[in-house]
Formats: sequence, C-alpha cells, structure tokens
Amino acid sequence: MKKEWQILRPDPGAVEKLAGILKCHPAIAAILVNRNIASPEDASNFLSASVNHLSPPFTLMDMDVAIHRILKAINRNEKILIFGDYDVDGITATTILLEFFRSVGADVSYYIPHRITEGYGLKRSHITTYALAKKINLIITVDCGSGSHDAVASANAAGIDVIITDHHMIPDTLPPAVAVINPKRQDCPSGFDDLAGVGVAFYLLICLRKQLRDQNFWKNRPEPNLKNICDLVALGTLADMVPLTNDNRILAKTGLDIMGSSPRPGMKALMEVCGINKRTVDSNDVIFGLAPRLNSAGRIDHAAMAVELLTTKSMDQASQIARSLNHMNRKRRSIETDILAQIENHLNINPSLLRKSTLVLAHPDWHLGILGIVASRIMKKYFCPVVLISTADGVGKGSARSIPGVDLYDGLCACAGDLESFGGHSMAAGLKIKTEKIDRFESNFENFVDGITKPDDFISKLYIDYELGFDDISEDFMDEIESLNPFGTGNPEPIFIAGNITVVSSKIVGKHHRRMLLKQSGGKTDKTFHAIHFNGNTDSPIKEGFDRIAFRLQWNRWNGRKTAQMVIEEVETR
Repeated sequence: MKKEWQILRPDPGAVEKLAGILKCHPAIAAILVNRNIASPEDASNFLSASVNHLSPPFTLMDMDVAIHRILKAINRNEKILIFGDYDVDGITATTILLEFFRSVGADVSYYIPHRITEGYGLKRSHITTYALAKKINLIITVDCGSGSHDAVASANAAGIDVIITDHHMIPDTLPPAVAVINPKRQDCPSGFDDLAGVGVAFYLLICLRKQLRDQNFWKNRPEPNLKNICDLVALGTLADMVPLTNDNRILAKTGLDIMGSSPRPGMKALMEVCGINKRTVDSNDVIFGLAPRLNSAGRIDHAAMAVELLTTKSMDQASQIARSLNHMNRKRRSIETDILAQIENHLNINPSLLRKSTLVLAHPDWHLGILGIVASRIMKKYFCPVVLISTADGVGKGSARSIPGVDLYDGLCACAGDLESFGGHSMAAGLKIKTEKIDRFESNFENFVDGITKPDDFISKLYIDYELGFDDISEDFMDEIESLNPFGTGNPEPIFIAGNITVVSSKIVGKHHRRMLLKQSGGKTDKTFHAIHFNGNTDSPIKEGFDRIAFRLQWNRWNGRKTAQMVIEEVETR
C-alpha cells in the first residue's frame, strides 16, 4: 500500500536554537524537535540516557505492600511461584525475578502457561491443580494477572497470597490480591504508564533490593548489580513495542550496550544463530532477530524453553536450546506464510471485505500461536484494524491488531457482550469468543470503528523528518544519527527525503530486494551511497533515477569496517 508522505515542519527557531546549543547538524535538532524534545535539558537527557536518570519507582501503587509481603516470604523461606506470560516480555520478566530470588536464597520456582492449551493469564485451574499441589505460599505474576479475579479469589480461599505485577489495561474493579502493581491503575500516581511488564518487574526488584539493603541483608553476601540484568529488561521492552521514551529509553539503551559487550550464554548463543556478530547491538537486532526466536518457543512448543535459555550458565546447553529455537522459528515462518496465503486468497475471492473499516476473519485450521504475527502483517498491508480467530474445537480464540487512532481495548470493551473474555492494549489484544457470536461481533466491531474514524484515518502515513542532501551525509553526521538510538515506538528511526536521484547501478538480491548505488544530481560533490530497497519493485527494470526517495540512514558494519547505507522506504519514479 502506497503511503501518504507527510513532511514534518518543526519550528525553525526551536531547531536553530537547539542546533546551536548542542552543536549538531540542523537535521538532528529537527528530529529531536519532531519528537517533542525541544529544550536543551530534555535533549541532553535524551542523548545521554543513563540508569542514573531513572525515575524513582517507589511511587508505584501497592509497591510498599508487595515488598513487605515478599520480605516475609524470603525471611520465612516460603515457597514463591513466579507466574509469567509466554511472550518475550513475560519471559524476560519471569527470568529477572527468578535470578534475583535465587540470588537471595529464596525457595522460588516459575510457571508459564502453554499458549494453546491453557491460554493467557492466571486462572483458577492453576491454583487448584498446580499451586496447591506444590504447596505454594506466594504467587507473583509478571506481565499478567490484572483481570484474574476468579484465580486470585481461589488462591485466597486456599490460603495462597497473590501479588500482581502487570502493565496491561486494567478493569475498574481490581482482583482481591495482596498488591496490584500496575501503572495503568487509575489511582496509581507514578506516571509509568508506558512501562513494559518486564519494566514493572524490574522496578519491583529495585525497591526490594533497597529494602533488603536497609535491613543489612547484603552484609554477608554480594548485592546484585541490577544494571547487569538490563539486557533482559531491554529485550522485553523492545519486543513488546512500548514507547521508547523516558525510562524505557534508558532501560533499552543500557541493555543493548550490555548485550553487545558482555552477553550472557543464552544471549550469546541466540545472537550466533541470528548471525548477529557485532559489538553494537541495535533495536532491529532484537525486534527482527532475537525476539521472534524467543517468541517461537511459546508459539510452537512451550515458553519455558526460552526461560531456560536465558538462565543457563552452560554455553553448550545455550547453543543447543538456541538451535532448537531457530528451528522453531523457521517452522513458525512456514505456518505464517500458509495462513497469509489463505487470507490473501479469501480476500481475492471476496474483494468487498476490503471496502469495510475492519477485517474480522476466522478459520478452524489456523494455528493460534501464529495469529498475532499474521494479524500484524495484514494490518500493515491493508491499514485497518484486524481480528483473526482460530475456531478449532468449536471455540474462537483470536488476536487483534490496530492502527493509530483506533483503540483496540476500547473497541473490545464496546463489544464485551459478544466476547467470553479479552485483554490487551490499544494496539494489540487477545480475545475468546463463542463461534456462533463471531458474526455479531464482526458487525458490532465494524460499527464501533466506523463511529470513531474518518476516511483519512485509513491512509497510512510516512512521516518525513528532514530534506537531506547527499552532500550533508558524512561520518560525523552518521554518528549523530546513531546517537539517537535505540529506535522504536515513540522514537521512530528518522526518515529523510532527497530529490534528483540517479541510479548508478542496481541488482536484485534474494527474491524481493534491490541493492543500488545512488548519487544525487546537482550536488556540490559526486558522493555515491549504497542503498537497499527491501520488498521493492523487482518485477520490472529499474528506471534511470527517481524524482525523490524516502530513506533511513544506517551504518553497515562488516569485518570491522563501517559504511553509510541508505535503507529505502519508498520512491517516486520519474
């Protein structure tokens, strides 16, 4: 789908002022202002993000109550169960709590439900069939639990305390847990609404470590350096696509540095199977390399395999698990391709579906563990909210993805009468539905979206940060671009435009990508740059040039060398 190019026009005075203070290229100042970073103080904090700048976590509601109960469990050697989610956010949150509690000598274990057979979140059955049998005294949820009212009530009846740590949207009525640490609580004053589940768990550990310090707990044992687990915090934060602003940016940047300099065995093994052999790990390495392989454990088999990878001290075991995850990821891709082909065929046969504001599709043979990825792909291609439902065994379970301006959680709330259960965020959610109610849900969801949108909302936008001439691209400028990392939600990778582009050479790489050497006519110099256009038009011969190109700039590192490379987003052809 062709995107509408929108060139951002930041205030020239603000850009000039910031460029003068930072002594940076005007393009860098424009990018910062485009991201609402206009004051010198905010810009300095953004560029020099450090764990020393993290906000105090003690303002999270119920944090003090949770710490008091955990200390009691540690001092009495009670059995603690960490209950996590099966995605990367939940896996990493489970791992950091597991490692910390093991380091203090606690009697701790973990449980992650099977995505297909058990589904998302803490349920009554987990209390009656597992926690009671294991004689658990305290359950701490990570990245889940905010909607687990029945399960918490069942735990209370059995004499098991529950502490919930989560970041998902939360109902007005809280589960009857000892503590509910969720920054999305209406009465939570912390301002940490954008934290991932692993971020909430990390802040729990900061507070717990301090309380143990105040009690002289570390007098006769080494105090854990929590900075060393920021690699896992970054991994979960980036994988969950939360905004990379404020504390999330600090956690992601710190963790990426650790991944590149001193990776744990599991991380090192996973990077090896991904082909990441550089000291500078970036957000793309996580989002497109590490995260899909860790997620494949829960999608194809069981997420516990990913926890074992991240906690093992054995390089041999790590390599073995990483290879298994890589194999699962290939299987996941194959299943994904098949489902995508089925959907495309269905849309070709029923083109009227693409005239609607939403796509709600169901099929009995779809693999539930893959639907979230496929829904995201379909949403990006057709730029509308998408709900995909697997109806195996006569029960509908689905994943939904949305576009900016359409809050999925609000939409599902509006259709709550059609659903058995649901949960998630504004952009991604999961649901359970009786198959006979799918048609009614489809109609009601369409009506909800129609009621809050206008036609322009369904046009994908490509936001351009700056018009950049080839003459302006230098090594210093490339380093300035890199200083804006990590990129992701809330801090998108800068996109530039340049005009009068001549294609010096061109060749197809792989099946769908085009590699080119480009130069700009009318410039002061004859600078040329290598460019790659992923999934570009490879069916017809390349033209001699382009009127304009929209592109990103990246260092391409190989064999100890680095060269500037353009990654083409879109072109306007002569």
